[in-house]
Amino acid sequence: MTTERTESRSGPGTVAASDRLPWSPLLALCTAAFMGILTEALPAGVLPEMARDLSVSESAMGQALTIYAIATGVSAIPVAVTTATWRRKHLVLLAVATFAVANTITAISSNYPVTMVFRLVAGVAAGVIWAELVGYARRLAPPHLQGRAIAITMAGIPLALSLGIPAGTFLGGLFGWRLTFLLVTAIAVILLGWISLSVPNYPGQRPEAREPILRALSLPGVVAVLFVVAVYVLSHNILYTYIATFLNEYKMESDRDIVLLVFGIASMVSIWITGALVDRRLRHLTIGSTALFIVAAAALALLADVPAVVYVAMVLWGLGWGGVATLLQTAVTDAGGDRGQALLVTTWNSFMAGGGAVGGILLDALGPSSFPWSVFLLLVPVLIVVVAARAHAFPSRRPSAL
Repeated sequence: MTTERTESRSGPGTVAASDRLPWSPLLALCTAAFMGILTEALPAGVLPEMARDLSVSESAMGQALTIYAIATGVSAIPVAVTTATWRRKHLVLLAVATFAVANTITAISSNYPVTMVFRLVAGVAAGVIWAELVGYARRLAPPHLQGRAIAITMAGIPLALSLGIPAGTFLGGLFGWRLTFLLVTAIAVILLGWISLSVPNYPGQRPEAREPILRALSLPGVVAVLFVVAVYVLSHNILYTYIATFLNEYKMESDRDIVLLVFGIASMVSIWITGALVDRRLRHLTIGSTALFIVAAAALALLADVPAVVYVAMVLWGLGWGGVATLLQTAVTDAGGDRGQALLVTTWNSFMAGGGAVGGILLDALGPSSFPWSVFLLLVPVLIVVVAARAHAFPSRRPSAL
C-alpha cells in the first residue's frame, strides 16, 4: 500500500523508529479530536436553550449538528484531494483556527441562518481534522504500537463526551450556552500554540504517488467496514442528537448533565480497553461494542421511564460507543489504507448528518420514544455483518501494521 504516511517516516521530526510513544504530539492530536467532537456535539446538551434564544423549534435547532456533519462528510474527499500536497501541520493549524472563528460567531450570533452558516464552516474544518488524525498517529508511532497511538488520539472523542459536553451543559445552565462556545474558542487558541510547538510538520503526498480515493472501494473488506460505520453512526446520532429531548420526555431534564457524564465516563473506560487490546482483539471488540449498544437500546425502548435503567443503559451505550472510532478507523485503514480513511470520514459524517435528520423526522412524527426502537432495528444487521465479515473487514488476526 503506497501512502504519504508511510513514505515519510524517516523525515524530520519523526519518532516512529523509537519503541516509545511520543506523548506530547499524540495528546495535542487528542485535544484536536476533543475540539472536533465538542464543537460538533455541544448543541445536543443545550438544544432547548439554543432553540429558544434563536426562536426556532428544537427539531430545527437539532439541524445544527446535521449541517456540521453534512459539511464534514461532503468536504472530506474534495479537501483531501485539494490539500494532498500541503504540509500536514499547516493544514491542521488552519482547521483549528477555523474552529476558533466559527465557535466565536456561534457564541455571539442571534440569527439562526448565520449560526448555521458557521456551523457548516466548522464542519469543513472537522473534515480536515478527521482525515489527518489517524495518519498522524500512525506516523508518530512504531509499527507495533500504531493501534495504541490511534486509541490515544481518538481518546479525545470520549473525553469530550465525558467531560466537555456535560461541563458545557452544566455551564450553559448556569451562565448561558453562549459562554460555553466562547470557552471552546479559548481551548482552540491554546491548542494552536501546542500544535505549533509539539507536532512534527510532515510533508504532503507527492503528486505522482496519489491514487484515486474511490478505487479503495474495490479492496476486500472496505465496503463491509463502511457499512458498519454508516449504520452504527446513524443509530448513535438518532439518539444522541436529541438526548436532551429524550430525557425531557421521561422527566429527567434536571439530570441531563449527570446522564451525559455517566455516558462519557463509560466511553472513557471503553477507549482505555480498546487502546490496550485493539492491536490483538479488533474483531472481538467490534462485536462486543455492537452488542452492548443493542442491549442499551432495548433497555431504553422498554424501560426508559425507570431512571435506574436509563443510567444502566447509558453505561452500556458508552462502553459500546467509546472505542468504536478507534476500532473502525483501524479496520478501514487495515483494509484500504489512507484512501479507506478518507472514505470513512465521508461515510461517518454523512450518516451522522443522517442521524440528526432522521431523528428530527422521528421526533415530529412519532415522538422521542421512537428513538431507541429505531436504534435497535438498525443495529441488528450491523452485528450480523461484523460477525460474518471475518475474512477481510474484521479478521480474527489483524494484518501487520504498516
